[in-house]
Amino acid sequence: MAISEFKLPQGVSAHEFRSPVLLAEGLALTVAKHLGDAIDARGTATLVVSGGRSPVAFFQHLAKQALDWSRVVVTLADERWVPVEHADSNAGLLKRYLLQGPAAKAKFLGLYSATASLEHAAEQADRLLAELPAIDVLVLGMGDDGHTASLFPNSPNLADALQADGTRRCWPMLAPTVPHQRLTMSRALLASAQFTVLSISGQSKLTTLSAALAGDDVAAMPIRAFLQPTLEIYWCP
Repeated sequence: MAISEFKLPQGVSAHEFRSPVLLAEGLALTVAKHLGDAIDARGTATLVVSGGRSPVAFFQHLAKQALDWSRVVVTLADERWVPVEHADSNAGLLKRYLLQGPAAKAKFLGLYSATASLEHAAEQADRLLAELPAIDVLVLGMGDDGHTASLFPNSPNLADALQADGTRRCWPMLAPTVPHQRLTMSRALLASAQFTVLSISGQSKLTTLSAALAGDDVAAMPIRAFLQPTLEIYWCP
């Protein structure tokens, strides 16, 4: 199975790469160009990325791109409710692999806070995200269950977080795997991005994407909310 065999929704385009390294390089070039264009147009640019192990090579290539990083705001589509020093922290991942060298000059907005509860952390992150400029570039991933960001099927608050016209920016969520507690941007905030990429690799992700394209129940597979015109999919075996 190859992504070139898929019948994608009108306006959705796909880019196929032979290896994860080539995908990371290509995605970094594309993201850097869009950030650079935003800086040229408005003087600033905003990048929202997803965590996990998959984006590490992309972060490393992006950090090497020639950008005025002091004009870039970086934040996360979702975060595990753990301190930055924790091995599972997405913020910690960014600090190790993206916010290095010249890219360390970027302004980073973290979603995590050491509050009394996950709900309070989400409320604090929601207030923080009120200061977020318009999102120029959003890079999403996808799980084998069809989740994206931390919009997990069957999670409490999912219906509210998936409201297309919702005003809340950040929601507390529960993942089916450890660590369970998550913070995620809402569908409405994520969907406001000017340019969105879904980056996936491996045959299992193609199988998941095929299932997502075959139905329209967004709650069952939240990635469906983003299979919209202007989405670009980056895939490699």
